[in-house]
Amino acid sequence: MTTGSATEAYRRARDTLLRLSGDHRGAVETFQWPDLGPRFNWAIDWFDSYARDNDATALWLVEEDGGEARYSFADMVHRSDQVAAWLADRGVARGDRVMLMLGNRVELWESMLAVMKLGAVIMPTTTALGPADLADRIERGGVRHVIASGADAPKFAGIPGDYGRIAVDGGVAGWADYRDARAVAEPRVKHPETAPDDPLLLYFTSGTTSRPKLVQHTQVSYPVGHMTTMYWLGLRPGDVHLNISSPGWAKHAWSCFFAPWIAEATVFVHNYSRFDAEALLEQIRRAGVTTFCAPPTVWRMLINADLSGGPGALREAVAAGEPLNPEVIEQVRRAWGLTLRDGFGQTEMTAVVGNTPGSPVKPGSMGRPLPGCPVVLVDPRSGQPAEEGEICLDLSAAPTMLMTGYQGDPERNAEAMEGGWYHTGDVASRDADGYITYIGRTDDVFKASDYKISPFELESVLIEHPAVAEAAVVPAPDPVRLAVPKAYVALAPGHEPTRETALSILRYARENLAPFQRVRRLEFAELPKTISGKIRRVELRQREEEIAADGSGTAPREWRDDQFPELRPGDAAASAR
Repeated sequence: MTTGSATEAYRRARDTLLRLSGDHRGAVETFQWPDLGPRFNWAIDWFDSYARDNDATALWLVEEDGGEARYSFADMVHRSDQVAAWLADRGVARGDRVMLMLGNRVELWESMLAVMKLGAVIMPTTTALGPADLADRIERGGVRHVIASGADAPKFAGIPGDYGRIAVDGGVAGWADYRDARAVAEPRVKHPETAPDDPLLLYFTSGTTSRPKLVQHTQVSYPVGHMTTMYWLGLRPGDVHLNISSPGWAKHAWSCFFAPWIAEATVFVHNYSRFDAEALLEQIRRAGVTTFCAPPTVWRMLINADLSGGPGALREAVAAGEPLNPEVIEQVRRAWGLTLRDGFGQTEMTAVVGNTPGSPVKPGSMGRPLPGCPVVLVDPRSGQPAEEGEICLDLSAAPTMLMTGYQGDPERNAEAMEGGWYHTGDVASRDADGYITYIGRTDDVFKASDYKISPFELESVLIEHPAVAEAAVVPAPDPVRLAVPKAYVALAPGHEPTRETALSILRYARENLAPFQRVRRLEFAELPKTISGKIRRVELRQREEEIAADGSGTAPREWRDDQFPELRPGDAAASAR
């Protein structure tokens, strides 16, 4: 198959999904992954095919001080060609692992395209890492070249290794000056002859429960697989798409690189040092953002802000990163008349389950399997498909959107692919209409008085209370019940960590949860999170085990339901129920 026919096959598959946006059933029944032949390179065979000589805006960067810059698709082709030619002269070759440690600046996007055009392997890395984490990534990733900002270059001073060093801002002793790429007047970049199963991306997971895993993706698993993400987001050509996620994490590639540029949409970025809900809303309206994706944490902050100014030009509102609580969906609907849709995927894959445009949204459900995604719920005891079980992908269907595996970790790889399934580690249930509802991580679900407790269900009720900004529920060891649900609560602005607040929250939970789900302990605290913003419940579980082990009994800021006579059976509150 020639390059032209690979591009044509890609476009046909993409256009099928665009045409069937709003028709979930039709898309699932019709869509087929494209046959791209023996060679494929997304940057050349797809991006360049429509971006060259295209003056539409590809990338729009807005800074906190109001400064902004726009780059057309044609600009991005030329700039990435310049960088690719210059990097080749610096010794970057096909198969080399290149660490990109850059913030939201044009050099990040052009470097990703450039490295791809050379057939090298991209390893995006968050700027939040320190020297110890960087040393681990350079060693495990087999890094041959590092591209970083001048401000971050000092972090590498004591990190051993024979790797090339390139500073985007220049002026760093011992580092090549990236700005020299701009002097390449007529860059010539040949197709690197990459095969579809050649490596393209290496991502470290965020490590919510364990040491970060090193995920390897191919020339198609993300570049082609993210057609599902485009479909879930509801992107169309010409859209202005805003996604809130940090560079270095997979979700940034999902929604700030692949999905919008698969759709031929504009990537809009608002840079800030500290999140400001009002400033973000102003930018959404000013820039005419049409599609917006943010993690539930950001949505929870937004609904605590003033939404009365309306959604501007927004057509699609989407959440990703963690399960979306029904209360957040309802508040956005009331304020803006938009249906906030969520979905499910991992660093290891693209979006595979989602509430898609035009589909009815069931409260608490993250939607249905996306087109081309062989999603199966597997009973962990029998290893067979079931109506409730672990979310898996059927490996016999050769899922296009799935990683190659965990590099350098055969034990984890074997565990993840056991029994002919890719195991996500997430548990869900499916209803008669095929909608999937998240229950929790396999290691987050616990038993209390022999009842299975889904932290997500309890957390969804807790955040309905006006005092609760965020909540995380974990098991607290109990001599009678084995464990009881304990809620760690981050308070919303204007609320204090008092006895009255604790009573109000515990009472609300008691009134809106089944008796076996009763939240029996509550502690006000800042929730521990990974540097990508996901709650680390594993730390909270460990803390509860340590408290139980040392015999101290009660944490300093903990409230227990038996401390409140008002909650005992027969009291006024109970009678009112």
